[in-house]
Amino acid sequence: MKSPVTRIGSPTSDVSRLVMRGRDVLTDVLGKMTFSEAFYFIITGKDIEPRKLPVMDACMIVLMDHGITPTAVVARLIADSLPGQSQVGIAAGAMMIGEKFVGTMTGMGSLLLEGVGSGKEPRLWARETAESAARTKKRLPGFGHPYYNPTDPRTLRLMEIARTHGVDGPYVALVHILSEELDRASGRHLTLNVTGALGALLCELDFPAAAMRGLAVVSRAAGLVAHTMEETAEPTSPAFMDFAGKIEYRDPE
Repeated sequence: MKSPVTRIGSPTSDVSRLVMRGRDVLTDVLGKMTFSEAFYFIITGKDIEPRKLPVMDACMIVLMDHGITPTAVVARLIADSLPGQSQVGIAAGAMMIGEKFVGTMTGMGSLLLEGVGSGKEPRLWARETAESAARTKKRLPGFGHPYYNPTDPRTLRLMEIARTHGVDGPYVALVHILSEELDRASGRHLTLNVTGALGALLCELDFPAAAMRGLAVVSRAAGLVAHTMEETAEPTSPAFMDFAGKIEYRDPE
């Protein structure tokens, strides 16, 4: 049986060194890399191109917070129930990042990687994909939003930043074509939302699709720290419980 190995970092028991992906953390990472650079490096094992760093920063920031969202509500309720244990609320809120809330960039990233990798003409691939989704009533990740219509300002700003820094290659082009074809096939406009944009931009950064939802977790966790701290000082939980107490009970029919 082969001995298990890791190429991420040296163990805490090895006090002679502190290594991340083959680099000395104290001399080659600390003071040399920003958080976004180090995050990209530990995930991919590569340095991010300098021109792409502002886009990576934007991707890390844009999902940090959006007010009293379901993830924030859960974090706040748990922070109220377990004062002094903010990590529990933060973890619980982060566990909600998935196919419904915050995390659909993984689906979009995988879809765009499939499209570019197919070798098909982009418009043809997008049309076939959109028509198949419309026919089977399948919702494509990264499209639609309950409030932002016809555009998501976060998407527009991210794309603007990407263009400014020359990060607008085949994945960005394909997501816009797919958006057009999806509107045509469905007969209605579906907003390209922020997670759809993130899926395209992270593909342009060569960030693995499997890790994209992890990026959302890291980003949103930072915002949840703020929510749990504020809940301690200015609780919103009583308002949630007051609302819950007004939900009508009905006997089973």
